[in-house]
Amino acid sequence: MKSLTRRSLLKTSSLAIAGGMLSHAAEALPGTPVMDRLVHLDLNENAYGPSAKVAPAIQRELLRLSRYGDNKAAQEFTEQIAAHERVDAEQVVLGEILADLGLYLGSDGGPGGEFVYSTPGYMALIDAASHVGGIGVPVPLNESYQNDLVALKAKITARTRAVYLINPHNPTGTTSDEQAFKQFLGEATRQAPVIVDEAYLEFTQDFAARSAVSLVRDGANVLVFRTFDKIHGLAGLPIGYTLAPKKLAATLHGQGLGNAESLGRLNVAAASAALADKSHVENVRVLIAAERTKWSAFLEDSRLPHTKSEANFIFFDSGRPHDAVAKSMLERGVQVARAFAPYNNWVRITIGTPAENDKARRALQQVLKSEL
Repeated sequence: MKSLTRRSLLKTSSLAIAGGMLSHAAEALPGTPVMDRLVHLDLNENAYGPSAKVAPAIQRELLRLSRYGDNKAAQEFTEQIAAHERVDAEQVVLGEILADLGLYLGSDGGPGGEFVYSTPGYMALIDAASHVGGIGVPVPLNESYQNDLVALKAKITARTRAVYLINPHNPTGTTSDEQAFKQFLGEATRQAPVIVDEAYLEFTQDFAARSAVSLVRDGANVLVFRTFDKIHGLAGLPIGYTLAPKKLAATLHGQGLGNAESLGRLNVAAASAALADKSHVENVRVLIAAERTKWSAFLEDSRLPHTKSEANFIFFDSGRPHDAVAKSMLERGVQVARAFAPYNNWVRITIGTPAENDKARRALQQVLKSEL
C-alpha cells in the first residue's frame, strides 16, 4: 500500500490534486453532490493546492516524526531561500514571525513606540506590538484603495518604531506603483525600519521587479516577509520567512526566532519542496490570473465598484451591508471573508477553482437580485 500511494502521488499533478484531494470533501456529507458542498472562499487559501513534490517530501519525514526539527535541515532550507532571494543566508529568519516582530520591536526601547500602518489590513504585527505598549498609527488607504504613501510618510516621527505595509494590500489586492513605493522605502527607512509583507506578491506577473528585496540586498533598513501559505498552497503547514538587515537578523536569531524545533519537521520539508518547484508557482499564477479576469468581467457587467486586485482575491462594493451579503452567500454554500471596516458594504472573495468561482458568481447574482 505504501509504494502504491507513493507512485500515485508522484504521478498525480498538483492541479489534479486540486480537483480531487483538495475538493473540500471533508465538508460534504456522504452522497452530497460536489456543487452542493460549502465552498470556502474566505481566507485567501490556494485552492489549487501545493506542488506534487510536497507530498513525497512529507512522506519521507513521517518515520522521523518522533524527532524534533533538526538544525541541519533548517540550515539547508535557509541556504535554499538565500540562493532563491539572492541574499546572504544570515539575513534569512525562518518562520511566520510577524507577531514576534511586533513583540520585539514593541518591547525594544520600552513602551510608547509607534507603528505606522495602512488601515484596514492584516493586524498580527500591530496587535502583538500593542500587547507590550506599542501604539498603532492607522493611515487610511488613498482613493485608489492603495497604501497612501504620502500620508504614511507624514505620520513617521521620532516616536516611530516601525512602518508596516502589505503589498499587494489585503483586503484590497492593490499594488503600489513600483517606482513610488521604492522611493518611499528609501526615504522612510532613514527614520525607521519598514516591514513589507509580500504574502501575495507572487500572484503578480512582475513580482520580482516589484519586490522590496532589492532594497534588502542594498543594505536598506527594510524587512521583507514571505509565506508559503498562499501561492505555494501550504496553509495547513504554515511557515514563512523574513529577509532582514544583517544586524537585526542576528538579533532576531538571538531571540530564538527561526529555531529549528519551533518550525516543525514536516513544515520545513514541505516548504523546501514547494520552493524548488518553480513551474508549479508559475502555473498557479497563470490560473489565478485567468480566474481573476473572469471575476473582473463579472463585476464590470454587474456594475459593482471594485478594486484593481493583483492578488488571489477580489474586493468589491456590494451596495448593501456586508454581513447581510455574507449570510446570504453562506446560505447558498459559499463562505466569504469577514467585513473590513470602514468598507462596510465591501466584500472580499478568494479566487478558487473555476468550478468554485462559477458557484460563487451564481450565488452572488442571486443575492444581488434578492431583498436582504
